[in-house]
Amino acid sequence: MILNLTYFPLSFLSILGKNDFCSGFLLWKNFSFGWVLAALWIHWDPSADEAIEKASDNRIATPQDSDSKPAVTKKRKQPTECFLSQPEEKQESTVKAKKRKKKKISDILEKSAPKPGVPADLQNLLSQHFGENRSVIEIEELKLSDSCFLPANDLTHSFSSYLKEICPKWAKLRKNHKEKKSVVMLVICSSALRSLELIKSMTAFKGDCRVLKLFAKHIKIKEQMSMLEKGVFHIGVGTPGRVKALVEQDGLCLNATKYMVLDWNWRDQKLRRMMDIPEIKKETIDLLEMSIIKLCREGSVKLGLF
Repeated sequence: MILNLTYFPLSFLSILGKNDFCSGFLLWKNFSFGWVLAALWIHWDPSADEAIEKASDNRIATPQDSDSKPAVTKKRKQPTECFLSQPEEKQESTVKAKKRKKKKISDILEKSAPKPGVPADLQNLLSQHFGENRSVIEIEELKLSDSCFLPANDLTHSFSSYLKEICPKWAKLRKNHKEKKSVVMLVICSSALRSLELIKSMTAFKGDCRVLKLFAKHIKIKEQMSMLEKGVFHIGVGTPGRVKALVEQDGLCLNATKYMVLDWNWRDQKLRRMMDIPEIKKETIDLLEMSIIKLCREGSVKLGLF
C-alpha cells in the first residue's frame, strides 16, 4: 500500500492562522516523512537484499580469480628461465675443458718413440733454412756429401763410447796437437749446463787432455781468449753463440780442428732438441756457414751427430 502525500489537502494549512503557518508546515513535513518510512517498510523484501549481496560477492570474486591466473603462469615460467641458463654454463665449461686439453709438442714427443739423428736431417735443415733467400747455385755449395759425416749415434752409446768409436786414433792426435788458439775436437750443445754434463761424461775418453769451456755463463769472452792464447787445449765444449763470437774475434781458429760433434739427440726438460730452440738453431747454422761447411767440403773437418 503506497500513499501519495503530494496531494495532501491544503485545507489543513488554511485552518491554521497566518502566525501558525510555519509551525503547521513543519507538522505537515514530519507527518509526510513518517508515511514514507511506513510505505518503505511495507514493501521491504529481505530476500532481495541477500540476492544483491551474493551478486556483489560474485563481482568481487571474479577479478580475484582473473588476477590469480597470471600469477600461476608466472610461477610456471620461472623454471623455464633457469632451464635456459643451464646449457650456456655447460657450453662454457666444455670450452674451458677443450682449452685445457690442447696438446703440446712435449705431450706428442712423450708418446712418440725417439729417433736417432742422421746426416739427412741436417741436410734437410740447411736446405729449408737457405731455400727462401739463396739461389740454386748457393744452395748447392752448402750441401754436404755423406763422406763429410761421421757415424751417427744410434742411441745405444754413452758420450765416451761414441767418441771412442768415431776417433779411434785419438791418442795420436792429442800428442801431435801443439797449436794455440785452436782445439782438435769441438763439441756444440744447447746450454752451459749441458756442456758441463758432457765434460763429466767424457772422462773415460779424454784421459789427460785439456778441455776448455766455451759458453757465456760466468765466463767472459776475454778470459777465454786469453786462455786460448796462453795454453794448448785439445777439446772445446760450449754453445754455438759463444763459439761463433770467438771465431769472429779471432780468439779461436778452426784450421786445426778435425772433429765437430753436435749434441743432436739430447732433449731438455721440455723435450726440445738443440735444433728445436730457435736461437740455438740460428746460431748453429751461422757457425756452420761461417767456416765449418767449407772445411767439411775440403775434407779437413768431419761432422758427427751424437
